Amino acid sequence: MDTMRGEIRVADQVVAVIAGAAVADITGVSVRTGGFYQDLAKKLGASGKGIFVAIADGAVSIELRVSIKYGIRIHELCQELQEKVKDQVETLTGLDVEAVHVHVDGIDM
Repeated sequence: MDTMRGEIRVADQVVAVIAGAAVADITGVSVRTGGFYQDLAKKLGASGKGIFVAIADGAVSIELRVSIKYGIRIHELCQELQEKVKDQVETLTGLDVEAVHVHVDGIDM
């Protein structure tokens, strides 16, 4: 972001924390925190916490890897996640969220 006074940069990790807090506000879903792919991602420098963020030219793309409680309508919950994460990140950072990709990697019994 450019302003009259200079440049403002928001770190990927800050956006990931905001996205994680938005996910935590929704009942029946949790961010995936373990497993082979997350462990590999952590070794390669990614967060390893199931939330991946890319910021380019003031636009944000977010990928969530989540587990959903059995019995909840997956498509409805994912749409709620997309809206909540987009709203929270845009409100708190002023960045434009282009996409929130949700990958359901598990079901919690």
